Amino acid sequence: MSAQHPVIRLKPGRDRSLRQRHPWLFSGAIASVEGAPAGGATVEIRAADGEQLALAAWSPSSQIRARVWSFAPASIDASFIAMRVRRAIAARRDLVDARHDGVRLVHGESDGLPGVVADRYAEVVVVQLLSAGAEAWRDAILDALADATSARAIVERSDADVRALEGLAPVVGVARGTLAEPVVFRENGIDYAVDVLRGQKTGFYLDQRDSRRLVGAHARSRKVLNGFCYTGGFTLACLAGGASSVVSIDSSAPALGLAQANLARNPVLHGGDAQWVEADVFAELRRLRDTGASFGLIVLDPPKFAPTAQHASRAARAYKDINLLALKLLAPGGLLATFSCSGGIGADLFQKIVAGAAQDARAEAAIVGRFMASADHPVALAFPEGEYLKGLFLRKA
Repeated sequence: MSAQHPVIRLKPGRDRSLRQRHPWLFSGAIASVEGAPAGGATVEIRAADGEQLALAAWSPSSQIRARVWSFAPASIDASFIAMRVRRAIAARRDLVDARHDGVRLVHGESDGLPGVVADRYAEVVVVQLLSAGAEAWRDAILDALADATSARAIVERSDADVRALEGLAPVVGVARGTLAEPVVFRENGIDYAVDVLRGQKTGFYLDQRDSRRLVGAHARSRKVLNGFCYTGGFTLACLAGGASSVVSIDSSAPALGLAQANLARNPVLHGGDAQWVEADVFAELRRLRDTGASFGLIVLDPPKFAPTAQHASRAARAYKDINLLALKLLAPGGLLATFSCSGGIGADLFQKIVAGAAQDARAEAAIVGRFMASADHPVALAFPEGEYLKGLFLRKA
């Protein structure tokens, strides 16, 4: 590592996490900044005794003041970015069945590209640049993705709330190539259309690929309730698995419209009855409870209730409410697939919340399976924060 970069010197004793290869440096660990790095600039991190620890991207607006590019000597340039992109894409070749043409290509810190997310839907790549460092290398990242994928179009969806914490404005649009809509990809034998410009995140939740397959495999002859159904991923998976009926609830009319179009796109799935309900999921679950409704399989895949630990208390109440209602609606012998994608709610806490909901619902239930993100969403061992998605598969006695 070279002193050509601005130097970030740490306070004594605040180098432990970096030595353990954690890629984040928080503002409270910094003793001094030598130089005047701009947002996204490459900085050199040194321990209090001057030992060189890492090269990182500087983010003056965030509490995460630097995100590590490399713990080893390196030149952080367009060639470095291209190498990391190629390496990430190559790693997916043995992890994702070639029959799926929806895949996460780059997964941020766990692929050595902090703040960079890229999903491929057939011939379209959707990228999110969520950190000052990713923004600084925007063109290099887009060029690398274009070269490595030969995608027909690259769409930028850098509109997540986290960009504001980095001092960055939202950016949405076609960054490379020409976008032809609808964008359609195939997963587990089902065709899905994706709204890559206006949908949530990059347009779809590829992290639930394995969960959809497993839940669908248990849907045969069951009445299914899918809360927070979005564009119908779990709905179509359950119909493909032979569900007798699926009631799908979401508060977004555009999402429900795309979900219905996705069902129409797959005529082989029309054997089961599909009902679509535009409503607040909490309110609709209460209404169903009050009418005495009962289901053999319930899916709860809500949006992020707790983006950070600071929101955990409020989120815990929301998770408990929906799971309590679901357990009351679940028939004896029924299955509940319940998820949390909140980084502020760990797996242990989530299980305690669901256990509390079962107690309040006076329901006996057992865990028969656990869910996690699909293999193309790796979690670096040194970066446990990357394990945001967790889920429980319960059977009610």
